Amino acid sequence: MAMIEVENLTKKYRDRVAIDALNFSIGEGQIVGFLGPNGAGKSTTMKILTGFMPPTSGRAKIAGFDVFEHPIEAKRRIGYLPETPPLYPELTVRGYLSFVAELKGVPRPKVKSEIDRVATGTGLTAELERLTGTLSKGYRQRVGIAQAMLGSPALLILDEPTEGLDPRQRREVLELVKSLGGQHTVVLSTHILAEVKAICEQVLIINRGKIVADAPMAKLTGGRETGLEEAFIQLTAE
Repeated sequence: MAMIEVENLTKKYRDRVAIDALNFSIGEGQIVGFLGPNGAGKSTTMKILTGFMPPTSGRAKIAGFDVFEHPIEAKRRIGYLPETPPLYPELTVRGYLSFVAELKGVPRPKVKSEIDRVATGTGLTAELERLTGTLSKGYRQRVGIAQAMLGSPALLILDEPTEGLDPRQRREVLELVKSLGGQHTVVLSTHILAEVKAICEQVLIINRGKIVADAPMAKLTGGRETGLEEAFIQLTAE
């Protein structure tokens, strides 16, 4: 079954068309790179998929549930990491994850074990009693991924999860994201093509509000080391 189904999805801001009749689907367990230049429509698409913003026309379904006809069911299946994790600096990591678990409807008797599970998965066990405001950028990103994982959502949408990280932190976060494939469907939005090449099996490229590529990594690159960069430049040329 497709985890994400998008049909003729369009969003207009008065006379400006942000996304124009998008059609694509993403299967269960895939790690998909979502690429495009600035202003191409990536953020608008993700906001619609997560129920933050309504489309002008068209439909989007998450695990078979229409995002706006059945918003609660759709959102239960989504874990979302925005580009800047929405942390509260005065809360400990445990306190913040408890707060998010409550918002997500995790049953109270299961909250501790669920926090332990995502902390183990993101390497945060030793940081649970620290204030989030004292964490490095890399660990704040880990907390952002951990909150997205709470409740074991089938779909994780990660917006620039390595933004601002040093090379070591970037590698650690990418290894974490790669480990999530199979058990979750992962949509990774990033400007860094090397990251997509390292962990994604499918690539979506959007340009000027239209999907210009939807293909397996191997097909898009043709097996060439620089194939993804070449395809991106060609498909997003002015």
